[in-house]
Formats: sequence, structure tokens, C-alpha cells
Amino acid sequence: MERAILQQHLAMAERHVALGEEHLERQEALIAELDRDGYDTTDALKLLATMRATQQLHLQDRNRLLAELERSPPRL
Repeated sequence: MERAILQQHLAMAERHVALGEEHLERQEALIAELDRDGYDTTDALKLLATMRATQQLHLQDRNRLLAELERSPPRL
């Protein structure tokens, strides 16, 4: 893959990682609020687990792109 395309994909992957972190923090805060108010958090915790798994995929994708960029010769 061309280096410029790899860099574009990496930028998108990094945005996904950053957004994922924000979503995880928000979900954790919502769960804490629900728990504090005495609500059942079962479904919210299941969603959080799914979100964490998705975040792992975003991180793996970013790391793969970083490794591929390291192997890709710079354009002259």
C-alpha cells in the first residue's frame, strides 16, 4: 500500500481510538451513575464489554498500520 494511503488510514484509526476512549469514559460514567442511583446495570455493562472489544480492534488496527508504515520506505 502506498505510504500516503497508509498515513491516511493511520489518521483515521487514531481518530477511532480517540473517539473510542471518549465513548468508554462516558459509558463508565453512566454505569457509575446508574449504579449509584440503584438501577440495574446489567445491559449497560454488556454494552461496555462490547465497546471495550471494539476498542481493542481499533487499537490493533492502529498498531498494524504503524508497523506497516515503519516497514514502508519513505517517498523521495
